[in-house]
Amino acid sequence: MTPPLGIIEGHFGKRYSWSDRSQLMQTVAGAGYTFYHYAPKGDVFLRRRWREAHPAAEREALARFGDACRSHGVRFGVALTPMETPYPLNGATRAHLERRVRDLDAIGIDDLVILFDDLRGDVPALAERQSRIVRICTDATRASAIYFCPTYYSRDPVLDRVFGARPPGYLAELGNRLDPAVGVYWTGQEVVSPEIGPAHLSDVAAELGRRVCLWDNYPANDGSRMSRFLHLRAFTGRPPGIAAHILAHAINPAQQPHLTALPALALATNYADGPDYDYGRAFQAAAVGLFGERLAAMLATDLASFQDVGLERLGARRDELRKRYAALDQPAAREIVTWLDGGYLMTDEEVRTQ
Repeated sequence: MTPPLGIIEGHFGKRYSWSDRSQLMQTVAGAGYTFYHYAPKGDVFLRRRWREAHPAAEREALARFGDACRSHGVRFGVALTPMETPYPLNGATRAHLERRVRDLDAIGIDDLVILFDDLRGDVPALAERQSRIVRICTDATRASAIYFCPTYYSRDPVLDRVFGARPPGYLAELGNRLDPAVGVYWTGQEVVSPEIGPAHLSDVAAELGRRVCLWDNYPANDGSRMSRFLHLRAFTGRPPGIAAHILAHAINPAQQPHLTALPALALATNYADGPDYDYGRAFQAAAVGLFGERLAAMLATDLASFQDVGLERLGARRDELRKRYAALDQPAAREIVTWLDGGYLMTDEEVRTQ
């Protein structure tokens, strides 16, 4: 059993080009992915300047991408993060919300996503206030599916340290207040979960009153720590049996769209193969299918260097790796060269200001 698979493009860092985004969408659509939620933290018109409509060129690009998604059987969604929304809502903010939702409808969305991830949560009546915003947006939109990401989207205590202590009963109250049709994003036991199992998902579903939509933060590699690594291994720790416990499974891609396709295809294989899934074999099949025999062999050889050793500890190998991958005229190889040159490195300040 395979759940609906999708992309939630919700990472920090450089935004994809529209051609790279379209290529990733088409590749995963061929593997059975059925939705793409556009939510890059670097799109200021969805976060810091969410009250403003996208400029005309950006609106046109979003509309074209939405059309391309639908032509490949993929639902298109856009995520809005109403940052610094006053509590309680005033009339002006409510009007901004309704207008921005209508703006997104005019672009042509199938799914509307409302995000409160990575924002302060030590606010009185947080669940009631956030659910009210979701209800306002739901009433204003023509989108046929609504998704929501809470501020506390994992059991991980790091969220409480960074964004303030979560209110008691927060998740259960959200479940009671949100319309049952609203899909709730959840990353697992941790923000970046090495394993997501049915027992944990059952516990969360019982508390929330619904199955969650997984926001899987693999192979994402944003932030000051993770940007020093390339996450290329095929998925592990996602037993196919979790399909019965989730609404959908979306992956947050890496900063490298072409390389992201490798683990993305392996996730589809994970579900399709069930108990016969072999992550090494899935990696090999995806790499050869995407990049050809030569680059696939190079990636298999250098996988530990990219994923486990990391940029700063490559030492003298860094120049040797760069020379080998620069000899290949392929987008995925160029992403590796850019990474080796430090072109994807991020700072904590970049994360704070996106």
